[in-house]
Amino acid sequence: MVETLKIGMISWESIHSIRVGGLAQAVTGMAEGLVDNGHEVHVFTRSEPNQPDHENINGVHYHRCKFDPYGNIVEHAEKMCRAMSSKVEELEKKENRFDVIHGHDWMVADALEELQDHDTVMSFHSTEYGRNGGEYGRGRTSHKIRGKEWLAGYISDKIITVSEAMKNELQELYEIPPEKISVVPNGSKAQKIEQEVDPGKVKERYGIHPLAPMITFLGRMVYQKGPDIMLDAIPNILDYRWDAEFMMVGDGGMRKYLESKAKQQGISHSTNFPGYVSEKEKLDLLNASDIVCIPSRNEPFGIVLFEAWATGNAVIASNVGGLSENIDNFKDGIKASPHPESIGWSINHVIDDPRFINRLGKNGRKKSKKFTWENIGRKIQQVYKK
Repeated sequence: MVETLKIGMISWESIHSIRVGGLAQAVTGMAEGLVDNGHEVHVFTRSEPNQPDHENINGVHYHRCKFDPYGNIVEHAEKMCRAMSSKVEELEKKENRFDVIHGHDWMVADALEELQDHDTVMSFHSTEYGRNGGEYGRGRTSHKIRGKEWLAGYISDKIITVSEAMKNELQELYEIPPEKISVVPNGSKAQKIEQEVDPGKVKERYGIHPLAPMITFLGRMVYQKGPDIMLDAIPNILDYRWDAEFMMVGDGGMRKYLESKAKQQGISHSTNFPGYVSEKEKLDLLNASDIVCIPSRNEPFGIVLFEAWATGNAVIASNVGGLSENIDNFKDGIKASPHPESIGWSINHVIDDPRFINRLGKNGRKKSKKFTWENIGRKIQQVYKK
């Protein structure tokens, strides 16, 4: 029998507080997976207006930390860390001490340092290098973020990351010993993602003909995720299949530029930019899509891959990082280079073959069911035991 642990997770975001990107899903999924394995989990995170300070959701205790949010992103994170470490210490005065403090990404490095009298684990879901598409970000802010990443890697007792590619990246960037790093993939809630929807009705909400093939990009509109690569592939796809429709779902710094470029390229009639959508609408769109495209320049893991698989989609993805490690080429997805020509060729290769699309989606759905958060929780607890 595994010893029941009291685990304190510290994270910038979660599904049940402030949600920005895939980190929210990863932290929430990990926490619930550990609860499913019999552990007591407390998540210390930021707070949306009017949210209660403490709430138990799906067996996980959420402690929402309030602080002055003003300042640049580094100053914001530093103030957040002080609030988090104070909340942990305050709770420990009333209850039992935490067995493990588990931090997520650079934003919590200072809190992890404040709590160094505990056993500590750091999860790296990405790096500043990777978020800039495999390049070093410029400016003082980027330099400070890299310093926080180095600090978190140095002070933590163990490190978890999501792929072998990400493990290699951490070793190269910050000279972290390989024996300190464990690779534990993210999971998915496949049973909650696959839903019965009428694809035609979902498409009609966006002015798309029910029989038109719909290709979906889902993610932040930032350089790392390659939405511009997807956009630049669209003219070639429309030359091959004039009725194809494209959903560019998400928000970010590149969105206005991409909308303007779509008009310049004369493809705005086939390209939809709905922005950030609700969780329900995201699931409707995934379940209604024919193909999901993940054109990332750098992708440590790629949770959207497993969401696409869970809905039975054919996936076209860049041959990078965790995407490359998890996809069996031409079996449960097609791996392309992160360039418009390769992405366009791959989509054109499958778009007229519904049987091939169905086979890719069926194999992906089968694979996604192995990556449950309960299974991932078991792997994480083995790292804690070390």
